[in-house]
Amino acid sequence: MAYYLRMNADKGACARRLPDDQVDLVVEVFRMLADATRVQVLWALGSREMAVNDLAAHIGKPAPSVSQHLAKLRMARLVRTRREGTTIFYSLDNDHIRQLVTDAVFNAEHAGPGIPGHHRDAAELALLHPGDRDAESGSDAADGSRP
Repeated sequence: MAYYLRMNADKGACARRLPDDQVDLVVEVFRMLADATRVQVLWALGSREMAVNDLAAHIGKPAPSVSQHLAKLRMARLVRTRREGTTIFYSLDNDHIRQLVTDAVFNAEHAGPGIPGHHRDAAELALLHPGDRDAESGSDAADGSRP
């Protein structure tokens, strides 16, 4: 069923005018994506859930700053939380957010020089990411479909 819905969403056949309240929500999503730290956070969460300190270390930002960005992303319903003991784990709220961020990153790769990472084959990715087993095996993570 989800595949069917996704396929219909990809057709882009609907030319209706969007209601103003829906446009406002879309603008808010793009506003959340208009910050480098939040893009890094969403990209990191595209492959796994993470705690604030792990996210902060991964993207190279202070934990309090990352925590503030996560609060904004949560309020915008782009991320969700799960508590395990005293640790709160963050993950993307849904696959549409993952796809939106992935598409934005892939689009940006086309603006740079050379072959975009998501168009490279497993052998080329293994050279770019030595020691990365995903790149060597040619799995989805290596083709750029996952962060």
